[in-house]
Amino acid sequence: MDSRKLKILQAVVDEYIVSGEPVGSKAIMAHVKASSATIRNEMAELEKQGYLEQPHTSAGRIPTYNGYRLYVDTLMERDQLSEEEKRALDAMLDESATEEELVNSASLALTQLTQCASVVASSTPKFSLISKVEVIPTGKRMYVILMITSNGKIKNKVCRLEFDLTHEQLEFFDKYLAENLQGMPIDDVSEEMIENIRTAMGTYMVTLTPLLGELFNLAKEMTAQDIKLRGEKNLLTCKDFDQGEIIDFLDNQKEIEKFFNDSFSDLQISFSSEGDSFAIHNSSIISAPFKKDGVQAGRLGLIGPMRINYSKFIPYLEYFSQRITTLLSERAGEEERLEIEEKNTTEGGNS
Repeated sequence: MDSRKLKILQAVVDEYIVSGEPVGSKAIMAHVKASSATIRNEMAELEKQGYLEQPHTSAGRIPTYNGYRLYVDTLMERDQLSEEEKRALDAMLDESATEEELVNSASLALTQLTQCASVVASSTPKFSLISKVEVIPTGKRMYVILMITSNGKIKNKVCRLEFDLTHEQLEFFDKYLAENLQGMPIDDVSEEMIENIRTAMGTYMVTLTPLLGELFNLAKEMTAQDIKLRGEKNLLTCKDFDQGEIIDFLDNQKEIEKFFNDSFSDLQISFSSEGDSFAIHNSSIISAPFKKDGVQAGRLGLIGPMRINYSKFIPYLEYFSQRITTLLSERAGEEERLEIEEKNTTEGGNS
């Protein structure tokens, strides 16, 4: 494809993002030095190549999925944030809050800035170790399984049994878990491993098997992504979407997990047309990772129509994800410094 066709495609996408109306040759003449007839011929060629389509015979053209993909991968010119804009974005973050509140404030800011839905996908970093597993009796035949990972994630699960466990059984179970699970990567907890533990428990096998089953489920929940969606109203009121599809999507938000896979280490832009399995047709999903202690801790993302202002919204998304990473790293460094000072003070006092 020659440079003129690329410029025309870029101009069509830019114009369509702003107007939402099919783009004619006259609008393109403001961007490309060529006659109206030449531009029409080039647009017809782009249509044959699958980058543009014509909704009606007498209408202009709009981008296809392939047109958007070429645009975001090659042609798009991203806006550069000014220092004033960066300060305004910083003011929208709750920088002194907890990690979860910090990320949530960035998510809320994105919905306000873009009028799209925003997503936070947090997950337990790969290779996180199990720091603690404990079973706590909470009532008659009721027990809570508590699990803590090396990255500080805490989760518990209530387990109701058909009988009460004795103090001896609980003591054995806690000791056995401490010896066999603590220090193990949480990703290594498998059905086969749980079955091996069950078999090795001998006479305790029958009474403790239900707890082992819930322990396995808890480990899987710990490694699963935690998806939080904001700005659902923006999707429901967007004229580019079918409301029925939005309602189906909101009833089954777990389907977006595959778009926020933590194996992606950089900015990702996905379109519903690529997999043809996303509930919302004509949609796009943009996400960027944020890190903690140098390890990816989650992704921040946007869900909107394919006709969104990528050149403007992507810099917002990247700035927030980078800012979160910086703040979390600074906190980790400060915590480490305080731990060293406390250790030195304790050692100095003992000597």
